[in-house]
Amino acid sequence: MSDTFKPRTAEETRDAVQWAMAEHEPVEIIGSGSKRALGKPVQAGHVLDLSDLSGIELYEPAELILTARAGTPIAEIEAALASENQELSFDPLDYGPLLGQPAGQGTLGGVIGANLAGSKRLKFGAARDHILGMDAVSGRGEIFKSGGQVVKNVTGYDLPRALTGSWGTLAVATRITLKVHPRCETEATFHLAGLSDTQAIAAMTDAMGSSAEVSAAAHLPEAASAGLRARGHDVVSGAATLLRLEGFGPSVDYRFELLNRLLGARAPITRIEADASRALWRSVRDAEPFAGTDDLVWRLSVAPTAGAEAAARIAARVAGTTAFYDWSGGLVWLAVPGADAKENEVRAAVAACGGGHATLVRAPAPLRAALHVFQPQEPALAALAARVKTQFDPHMILNPGRMGS
Repeated sequence: MSDTFKPRTAEETRDAVQWAMAEHEPVEIIGSGSKRALGKPVQAGHVLDLSDLSGIELYEPAELILTARAGTPIAEIEAALASENQELSFDPLDYGPLLGQPAGQGTLGGVIGANLAGSKRLKFGAARDHILGMDAVSGRGEIFKSGGQVVKNVTGYDLPRALTGSWGTLAVATRITLKVHPRCETEATFHLAGLSDTQAIAAMTDAMGSSAEVSAAAHLPEAASAGLRARGHDVVSGAATLLRLEGFGPSVDYRFELLNRLLGARAPITRIEADASRALWRSVRDAEPFAGTDDLVWRLSVAPTAGAEAAARIAARVAGTTAFYDWSGGLVWLAVPGADAKENEVRAAVAACGGGHATLVRAPAPLRAALHVFQPQEPALAALAARVKTQFDPHMILNPGRMGS
């Protein structure tokens, strides 16, 4: 019999985990379920639904901190921050549209569990870099706390960093404290048209190495750029290389001209202003050029200078692939047509380009069950991960199978 537990407190969450531990019954941990189709299918007959464990408990704009329960919708948190002209500067991506779900359904626990960060990761880091404290329930059925509500914290081991990106396989987060940042006054996007992938990587590298303080850099070849135009974004025909500038108005204007002097001779330049720029970067962040298609989708993390080479190696062996680049070329979104994910070809290309990670983001459940969805670990690292798993969840009851073990 399948049961769904919907705790409203940390204590009720602990009780549910203790029951699962005593009965040796694995549980699948979800918030809104917006990322349920990412990762291997969970091998559990029960669901621990955290959607009722929701609400902002503390928000102090002057101190730049926010504490919320794990099931709190990210949209609710972003609305509260926007009312004080603040934001989550790591800009968490929304997997919903790519996975066939409505946009704006993700929760804080899901963002932390998957360590999500958007295009501004280049400047502000990943989600784990913004956590000040976390309360959680281990697979032993024990409530524990780590960190606190101040920026500098030395209260024990940095457990939040270990739990962030573990996809709910180590513990169930119940309360999370984040540092937040003021929202920039305005922004603009520096748009270069028609560059090849290799030319775009060189332009983005030069821009990131300049004093222009670029907060995001992406390149969309023609096919991906057309996907943005179809969604109403103001990008010109052909490939689009995008550089995001944020700050006070005069500063943005000055840095735009700096980029124009640095890169203006390489391609035609246009400027995309504040509201249109923000909407454009949300689409890039959420991989919307590949939303609504039947292609399988990979997410590759490589050295920024290796992104174009990795995509070219895969395209040479797999017909019909399309790609676009974020994080100045270090994040490659790759669409593969057909029913074969071409795992061997993708992982071989990543390895040949100096190594990195390849994650199969979108694929049917049977295919995800048969392949390595996440990057296989080297033996020493896999042994370490297994020891950590044993310490947090010795009975293997939390999201079993989600990450492949």
